[in-house]
Amino acid sequence: MRVVTANVNGIRAAQRRGGLEWLAEQDADVVAMQEVRATPKQFATALSGSALEEYALAHSASATAGREGVAILTRHAMATPVTVIEGFDEAGRWVEAEVTIDGRTVTIVSVYAHSGEVGTDKQMAKYRFLDAVEARMAQLVDRPALVMGDFNVAHGPNDLKNWKGNRGKAGFLPEEQAYLTRFTESGWVDVVREHHGDVPGPYTWWSWRGKAFDNDAGWRIDYQFASPALAAVASDPRVGRADAYDQRWSDHAAVVVDYDLAALETTGE
Repeated sequence: MRVVTANVNGIRAAQRRGGLEWLAEQDADVVAMQEVRATPKQFATALSGSALEEYALAHSASATAGREGVAILTRHAMATPVTVIEGFDEAGRWVEAEVTIDGRTVTIVSVYAHSGEVGTDKQMAKYRFLDAVEARMAQLVDRPALVMGDFNVAHGPNDLKNWKGNRGKAGFLPEEQAYLTRFTESGWVDVVREHHGDVPGPYTWWSWRGKAFDNDAGWRIDYQFASPALAAVASDPRVGRADAYDQRWSDHAAVVVDYDLAALETTGE
């Protein structure tokens, strides 16, 4: 099972920039998207004519036009999705579905956390959302499950190039990082960090401005958190960083991981 998660920075913009073609080329079984910024009709129009048009779609749109929005696309059977999380009806930040591949059912979640802003209601909303995410993840950890997307948190110094200059800022606050620490302490595995080890990056977000991308002055804020069952069969986690600035189709790069579901079956998980 190949799984891709990507903050598309607007599905219509991604379509214009060639992002849907890039995603289709990954030959993924599951694609999780964040920040799609589209109504269901706009989403369908953007997908029209692309290989992803044939995928089954679960879409949680924001009640605020042109904001937020998450989605799951799969070429396999998908059960009726859950599109809200407790306390965040119509927020367009959570979509969850059970996908069945070769007889194995995996719970897939696409999540888009708030960016936050220190000392404001935006930061408090981020914490309330992460509280709800943490509670739901505790219910999912014992099954084959993936919770993935843009958490808008760099977990530690290796996840942010200019970490010293960003101390005390949203996205690099100890209170935010504590959520991700608790995720991993409870059994969830940050698959990219687990496989890449204690090294800087690989980053997944760079500002459009200046030379951030050229200098690889980025943040790692996009994650695939795998439950223990799936983490045990994960391989080749990678970040789809564009080769050059003018080839970018989002300010984020996708995270791609392969999971050997046949091996999962043989372990009896």
